[in-house]
Amino acid sequence: MSSVSETADVVICGGAAIGSSVAYHLAAEPGFSGKVLVIEKDPTYRYSASALSAASIRQQFSSAVNIRISLFGIDFLRNIGRHLSVDGEVPAIDLHEGGYLYLAGEEGQKILEANQRLQQQEGADIALYAADMLRSKFPWLNTSDLACGTFGVSGEGWFDGWALLQAFRKKARSLGIEYRQGEVARYLTENGRITGVELADGSRIACGSVVNASGTHGAKLAATAGVSIPVKSMKRYVFTFTCKGDVGNCPLLIDTAGAWCRPEGQRTAEGQLFIGSCSPLTPEQDVEWVETDPAAEDVDWPFFEEAVWAPLAHRIPAFEEIRPGRAWAGPYDMCGLDHNAIVGPAVGVPNLYLANGFSGHGLQQSPAVGRGIAEHIAHGSYRSLDLADLGHERIVAGRPLAEANII
Repeated sequence: MSSVSETADVVICGGAAIGSSVAYHLAAEPGFSGKVLVIEKDPTYRYSASALSAASIRQQFSSAVNIRISLFGIDFLRNIGRHLSVDGEVPAIDLHEGGYLYLAGEEGQKILEANQRLQQQEGADIALYAADMLRSKFPWLNTSDLACGTFGVSGEGWFDGWALLQAFRKKARSLGIEYRQGEVARYLTENGRITGVELADGSRIACGSVVNASGTHGAKLAATAGVSIPVKSMKRYVFTFTCKGDVGNCPLLIDTAGAWCRPEGQRTAEGQLFIGSCSPLTPEQDVEWVETDPAAEDVDWPFFEEAVWAPLAHRIPAFEEIRPGRAWAGPYDMCGLDHNAIVGPAVGVPNLYLANGFSGHGLQQSPAVGRGIAEHIAHGSYRSLDLADLGHERIVAGRPLAEANII
């Protein structure tokens, strides 16, 4: 066995959006001056969820903690130059506040109404529209089987996720954070605490705290410290298609059947480009993502025709005539308990910080989660926003944090 070769105050396992946000916030945290080392196995981020996601942000959640996280997130993105500029250069993340539009029939009306009341109480700018108002605001929408919809008037939309990831990395490095290519194979423990990490090449690094931000490998890595988290790597598709019909001012729309779409870029002579897919199935129904298997990148086109195009064409008749474009598959680290992230100190291993199972929310939650974990490492508790509702304790207790708005 190799001996310890170096020491860091904090080792962050995974350098995508979550890990790099933690790194940046630690470097910027007043009173913290420790050495932070980010270990990332693939600096190209080819397989990372950060690079392959649809990169959007919303406040339309049914739990207060998620709403508050995204309210901080949209403020962070709006003011990204204040946070992540380097040498006067402001990152260009192309934030577009086009809104989310959740739709419901009679059976889902009460859920949307209750969610919207909570969202407004928390300060989110979410409007509730009856079917006639939906027809007026979105004339291209088929409302024949709708009762209502909720729309993010401001504070919701989409952005360049790759640019945000790179901005976090660049700013963290400018503040002295060290990034290193490597794969953390296991944690080293003693008396219920992490003492270091061992890399795949056998080298060891001693540390005071460690952050598990390793995405689809999070559960496997946590298990090396005796910590169990119900996170499974799932396969997700994103499809592109072009529509010549008039679907102007389209938000990110979530249909009652679970299919979703949003515009991408500006309209051209060929029409408007859209991206879309379908809300996640249960882990038992889905396909596991395996990064070492080339087939993991294969796209299931029948899935597009049946689960995406068919319901979207019903909801937006102009979509009956489209031209399919490219598509891609990507990883989705699903929390099997409740589709919510697992954030904060691990039960039984207090200097192991978990940031796993984001279930598609990782990019939009990266600013607040990075800040929260940095605060907890530096001060022993959350200072700005209490993230305890997402803590590992609920996993151990089998107490789901119910979330009604899954996409």
